[in-house]
Amino acid sequence: MVARELVKKYKDLVAVDNVSFTIEEGEMFGFLGPNGAGKTTTMRMIQCVSPLTSGSLEIFGLDTMSHPSEIKSHMGVVPQENNLDMDFTVYENLLVFSRYFDIPRDEAERRANELLEFVHLEDKKDTMTESLSGGMKRRLILARALINRPKMLILDEPTVGLDPQARHMIWDKLRSLKKQGVTIVLTSHYLDEIEKLCDRLVVMDYGKILVEGSPAQVIEKYVGSGIVEAEHNPELIDCLEKKEANYEVIGDLVHIYTDNPKQIAEYLTMECSLSKLSARPATLEDVFLKLTGRRLRE
Repeated sequence: MVARELVKKYKDLVAVDNVSFTIEEGEMFGFLGPNGAGKTTTMRMIQCVSPLTSGSLEIFGLDTMSHPSEIKSHMGVVPQENNLDMDFTVYENLLVFSRYFDIPRDEAERRANELLEFVHLEDKKDTMTESLSGGMKRRLILARALINRPKMLILDEPTVGLDPQARHMIWDKLRSLKKQGVTIVLTSHYLDEIEKLCDRLVVMDYGKILVEGSPAQVIEKYVGSGIVEAEHNPELIDCLEKKEANYEVIGDLVHIYTDNPKQIAEYLTMECSLSKLSARPATLEDVFLKLTGRRLRE
C-alpha cells in the first residue's frame, strides 16, 4: 500500500492533511492518535468507503478511486462495533457473509468450519449469536472477516472491551495470520497492543502524521529507554536544570526521560536528597502522551 499526499476534507474541515506512508506486504502496521486525529478517516479511505479529496492511494497496486470493488474483494474488515446478525447462528453468520464474495456453497461451508476451529468457536457452531459473550463475538467477527481469505485485514479497535484472556487470544490469531503473509492494519487505544503487535506505526494528530517508525525506534527517539518518576517540588527542578536533564512536569509528578534511569536515580538520591523515586521502562503510551498532550479530546 502506498499513500501519497493524502487529503480528506469535509467542507471546511481538513480531516486528513497531506499524509504519505507505505505499508509493506505481510507487515502489521498501526495507526495511533487521539479522537479527531484523522486515523479513522484514513482507515475509511483504505477500506475504499470514503473517497479521497486529493492525493493518491494504491492498494495491491490498484488505485482506490478506480478499482474499489476489486480491492475490497481481497480485504477483510473487523469494525469497532459488533455488527453481527443476531437472528442467525454462529455458523449462519459466516455462510450468509460468504455470499457477498460469490463463494460456492460447498467451499463456504468448508471455510466456515475451518474458521470456527481457528477462532475456537466450533462448539458454538449452532448457537444463536446474541447469546455469545463479548469475546466470542469479537472472535466471530474476525472469522467473518477472513471468509474471503483476504490479502489485507483491517481492524478498528479489535479487542475493545475484552478481558485479558480474550485479548491475548485475538493477539495470537493476528500473529498467526501475519506468519501466513496477511498484511494487517489496525488502530487501537490500547497502546500496549500496538507496541506488542506492530512492526511499524504512525502517530497522527490534527490530520497529520507526527511520527513513523517501529515501536522501539519511536520510544527511543522521543523519550529514551527509561523513565524516572518523582514527586514535583522546586528543589527537584533545580537539580534537573543543573543536570540538564530531559524532563516533563505532569501534575504532582515529574517524568525524567533517560537512557540510563539507574544513573539518574542515583544522582537524584545523592545530590538532591530525594528518596521517593521510581524507575521503569519507557512505553509507547509515554510517547503518545508527550506528542499529543494529556488534554481530553471529545
